[in-house]
Amino acid sequence: MSMTKLEEKVDNRTAKLGVVGLGMVGLPVAALFADRGFQVVGVDVRRDRVAVINDGRMPMVGEEPGLPEMLAAVVRAGKLRATADYADLADVDIFTINVETPVDEQHRPDYRALEAACRSLGAVLKRGALVIVESTVAPGTTERTVRPLLEKASGLKAHVDFFLGACPERVMPGKLLSNLRDVSRVCGGGTPETAALMLKLYRHVVNASLDAADTLTAELVKTTENAYRDVQIAFANEVALICESCGADVWRVRELVNKSPGRSMHLPGAGVGGHCIPKDPWLLAHAAQGDVPLRVIPAGRATNEAMPRHTLALLKDGLGAVGQTLAGARVAVLGFSYLEESDDSRNSPSEALIAELGAAGAKVVIHDPFVSEYAGDLTAALTGADAAVLMVAHKVYRTLDLTALAATLAHPVLIDGRHVYDRARAREAGLVYRCIGTAA
Repeated sequence: MSMTKLEEKVDNRTAKLGVVGLGMVGLPVAALFADRGFQVVGVDVRRDRVAVINDGRMPMVGEEPGLPEMLAAVVRAGKLRATADYADLADVDIFTINVETPVDEQHRPDYRALEAACRSLGAVLKRGALVIVESTVAPGTTERTVRPLLEKASGLKAHVDFFLGACPERVMPGKLLSNLRDVSRVCGGGTPETAALMLKLYRHVVNASLDAADTLTAELVKTTENAYRDVQIAFANEVALICESCGADVWRVRELVNKSPGRSMHLPGAGVGGHCIPKDPWLLAHAAQGDVPLRVIPAGRATNEAMPRHTLALLKDGLGAVGQTLAGARVAVLGFSYLEESDDSRNSPSEALIAELGAAGAKVVIHDPFVSEYAGDLTAALTGADAAVLMVAHKVYRTLDLTALAATLAHPVLIDGRHVYDRARAREAGLVYRCIGTAA
């Protein structure tokens, strides 16, 4: 198929789309294009997930405004179908790759899922198709890794026999559809013509600005923006630690700092989680291939990774105020996902804290209304605990009656890792209260 023919099929929405990976990103991408009139087939290695999607149901738990209804509607209309068999994608015109791209313990990209997807996709890739990498990858990956894998598996030549580009997603749980619609995208094409075709495609679903670029620039933009956020959070966390040390309130400091034009200090907290922020700075750093002395990015990562340990220190202090030690204490950890109103627990700061608690000899009870393993009764989790540690600002925790909480706990110790509660109200309720960024 020629570029011109594919452009016509994009314009009239007769191009068939294939979405590789039906997780937190791929599923809303598939549903949104299907809702816009495209025929979409999604592939995922998890057969249980495929079955749930084909039943028109969400495979993940959490608040995703509009997505459950859209998914049910497009499946019912026959516009979206899921499969575990790549052979079902043999007639697809345009592919998006939406698989996880973590980093290993040495902070190097772990592309096993991406590489497997490319090999399987290459085996069914037809001449004239367009492949778009939406996964966030280290700058240069589309050309250095994806291209040769697709070429070898397909026997086709990129930019000649098929088209290749990168358009990294910009979404977060809880806002998947709104982010896809209303956040700008960078359409990085392997050639300018491919980038122009991608602009036409994404204009069907994106209301915000679309910018054409090459694949390397698109990859750099995505990893840079997440590294920027990570470093900014680390700065906020470091200021919080300074405020604790000198007896100040970081939340008041932040409020007043942000009144200055051009200042936007981020929120400090008990840790940074999710699939993107903890690993994308390392993907950006990987692009340097050791040629650049990296200082800011590793320092930011170290600061943010240390926040669960600092939360543990606040807990020790709070327990000490009531004559208790961490060893043998029963601690209720509130929240296991990394983000409020979501079941996404990838790189959860709570998991890091729980490991530290276990190593210190504490007995841990975990509660999270969105994570099925821990979605038990909240009162039961709190009853008899020597302390409660708020790690995720789920709505159910925001509305806790602090006086009742103090009466439910064996010792009235509350550690607030997200600045959910008012310190004065907590103390009026009889709680020993410790919060990130405030003096004891």
